[in-house]
Amino acid sequence: MFRLSALRSVLSPMSSLARSVVAPGSIGNCKLHTAALASLPRDLITLADYSAEQIAALVESAADFKQKTKHEGQAFHPDQPLKGKTIAMLFSKRSTRTRVASESSIAYLGGHAMFLGKEDIQLGVNESLRDSAQVISSMVDGIFARVGAHSDIATMAKHSTVPVINALCDENHPTQILADLLTIWEVFAPRRPGSQSIFDVLRGLNVAWVGDANNIVYEMLAAMPKCGINMNVCTPAKYPIPEAIRQRASLDAQSASTSVSYSHDPLVAVSGADVIVTDTWVSMGQEGEKAQRLLDFDGYQVSVDMAQKGQANKDWVFMHCLPRKPEEVTDQVFYSDRSVVFQEAENRKWTILAAFNALLSKRALSN
Repeated sequence: MFRLSALRSVLSPMSSLARSVVAPGSIGNCKLHTAALASLPRDLITLADYSAEQIAALVESAADFKQKTKHEGQAFHPDQPLKGKTIAMLFSKRSTRTRVASESSIAYLGGHAMFLGKEDIQLGVNESLRDSAQVISSMVDGIFARVGAHSDIATMAKHSTVPVINALCDENHPTQILADLLTIWEVFAPRRPGSQSIFDVLRGLNVAWVGDANNIVYEMLAAMPKCGINMNVCTPAKYPIPEAIRQRASLDAQSASTSVSYSHDPLVAVSGADVIVTDTWVSMGQEGEKAQRLLDFDGYQVSVDMAQKGQANKDWVFMHCLPRKPEEVTDQVFYSDRSVVFQEAENRKWTILAAFNALLSKRALSN
């Protein structure tokens, strides 16, 4: 069983406002969802395919790995569940956090990471994605792929004979949102003493998204409402959330008794917010749209003034998946005690590690 009672702060220096401190014994009676790990789908393409309990189980597993590694000195997994296993890392886009987190996680689990960048292989260029998926999966034990179109990762998963984990596509970024949920849990658990489960901590929190309609907010909408979090999503009118994503989020919210709302006014979105989140306004491949996008997102820069005028909760915290550009959030917020962005970035390691262990380990592959 995970020793979550010992989960501790990893962000320093921070004030008591946003600091992640889960004191020993404070959630020692936390109900865990370990059984849900045995029922995970073979692939991790989007958290829309996972139940709230399965999402919770991955986050709890990540917290356990973080505790054992950072605070108990466990340099490698004692069972080496990926020993003798090769994981293909297919990256058609550059990466910092995802690559460092994934390669170090595979090493921790005893496996071999085979990095294949766009200069090494050209997915879907000289060979169809279907053929590439069949060939590569015949030689490795898992695929971790960072691609462009969602159809690319879907095709790979369909034709691969080994588990496929989505490292990012234009519609989804599941390991990022798992990291976000871990960060939110760490931050708010001390504020809700006596919680019986991760859901007790997350339930009723208000997360405000102020930014682009992109894969990050799509994935947030796929996971957070079903886990008990209310979401207020604000995007410019020219950048709406697709109707299919809205409908799915609405159904999840109804089932979990949470709420999801949409607006084009940042002040409306941050009203009552516990967490304010944004992301880049110009994603990779959109550089030619930068000038127009900066105009379209005028007034969307997250600032203390925005939070005050919109009446965010007094203890609100700020999140951003990085890399950050100054027009998206002021330095006053980004480098403040309210910001948990570097804690959030580090948590990519622990949630990717949890996903690899759950989906690619010897135990999982034998099921």
